[in-house]
Amino acid sequence: MNVILIVADSMRRDHLGCYGNARVRTPNLNRLAEQACVFENAYAASFPTVPNRLDIMTGRFSLIEAGWQPLPRDATVLAEVLSDAGYVTQMISDTPHTLANGYNYQRGFDGWEWIRGQETDRWRTAPADPPLPASPEKLRRPETVRQHLRNIATRQGEEDCFCARTMQAACDWLEENAGRDFFLYVDTFDPHEPWDAPESYVAMYDPGYEGERVTYPLYGLANYLTEPELNHIRAMYAAEVTLVDAWIGRVLVMVEALGLANNTAVIFTSDHGFYHGEHGFTGKAFSWEGGHADMPLYSEVVRIPLLIRLPDDDCGRRLQCFAQPPDLMPTILDLLDVQRPDSVQGMSLAPIMHGARDHTRPLAVCSPSLAGAPLGGRPTTVVEGDWLLVYYGSPDDPLVPGLHHDPADLPPHVELPTAVPSPELYDLAHDPEQKYNVYEENRDIAVKLHADHVHLLEELGMAEEYLCHRRALRSGHFLGGLFESMDD
Repeated sequence: MNVILIVADSMRRDHLGCYGNARVRTPNLNRLAEQACVFENAYAASFPTVPNRLDIMTGRFSLIEAGWQPLPRDATVLAEVLSDAGYVTQMISDTPHTLANGYNYQRGFDGWEWIRGQETDRWRTAPADPPLPASPEKLRRPETVRQHLRNIATRQGEEDCFCARTMQAACDWLEENAGRDFFLYVDTFDPHEPWDAPESYVAMYDPGYEGERVTYPLYGLANYLTEPELNHIRAMYAAEVTLVDAWIGRVLVMVEALGLANNTAVIFTSDHGFYHGEHGFTGKAFSWEGGHADMPLYSEVVRIPLLIRLPDDDCGRRLQCFAQPPDLMPTILDLLDVQRPDSVQGMSLAPIMHGARDHTRPLAVCSPSLAGAPLGGRPTTVVEGDWLLVYYGSPDDPLVPGLHHDPADLPPHVELPTAVPSPELYDLAHDPEQKYNVYEENRDIAVKLHADHVHLLEELGMAEEYLCHRRALRSGHFLGGLFESMDD
């Protein structure tokens, strides 16, 4: 068997037709879903982009031990394990952050190709000063937008878009290597901003718009945008989702044309989503000149798509079990009958795809690194059953370093807490959009979710110097004092 793993950065689950969106056009992923195991409760783990790739490459929950950083030299990675087992391994990626500046996430692959030009990639130097598509005060990083405009200045048609070039490179590689046992990892940064889909795609969702194009919106409160501007950023994002779908479709057609469908598993997923005004936010974190801080991670960001089509099973199924990115490495190794290293923490999803009913985990945990900044204020999202808890830490802890800012020094789109926020609890069965915090009337449920997430971190082997901040119960009023029983 072969495996193709496709990762699309910032792809919101709720923008795919196979997950119930009737507005955004994703016919190719919809068709894949009809033949695949569709995971209804797939959630991000380590957040955001680079920590997610570390989860995928190592099968570990890196949030307990690492942050946004290069691939550790001593990490056992998926590509090396498969290469040692006789598979030819290839990475094709236009996501710059894992490849630039010595991050070295291509380590272990027999071959790798970096499609240049996305976002911060210092690829082209002309034109020197391209005009911005919107007022600079509405853009997260005006100079990044200018670099991006330089990188796309010679673009002629849709085939020159980054995801198109990436997927075409994947098709070319498949043609050259179809007769071998292989693992192909394809990583496209789209639909991550700056959004730059051809105008024909954007017109599908907001025809006739004539205002500013906020292609890379500020990360923060969304109230700096007019309603037409906010609607247009949703349209530009939807256009990129459709563009990515179209070019993934080219890869799927190539798999069929080369006769690979009968011996190749195809996996599609993402790392996280993006707020387009939901909960009053744009982006996925607070960001400003000279500063950065976490946002609470609700479903729009942490609930991700995961489709796995097996070559011996063309009957689409909806699976309710929790699944997270560290599960991909052991799943792929299981499908290829390759022994998993002892370092892997994830759980293979292969048994449940083949009918096992008791092979599941009880909860999902998603967070920015808890090792790099272990004190209060880092929002961890815990999902168990129909409940979602956003937990920030004990109110007795100080805010994490970097959150101590004089409010007078912050721009208007940034609103940071002055103390560790209280937990938030949401009933997903009755409030899937997480509009009503029911923590006060359901503290016993919050206590259970907190205890279960601490137990998971203990099982994963989180260092005590970090874990103690999650376990500490120093405040009698913390969660109503109900944590005292956890000491037993």
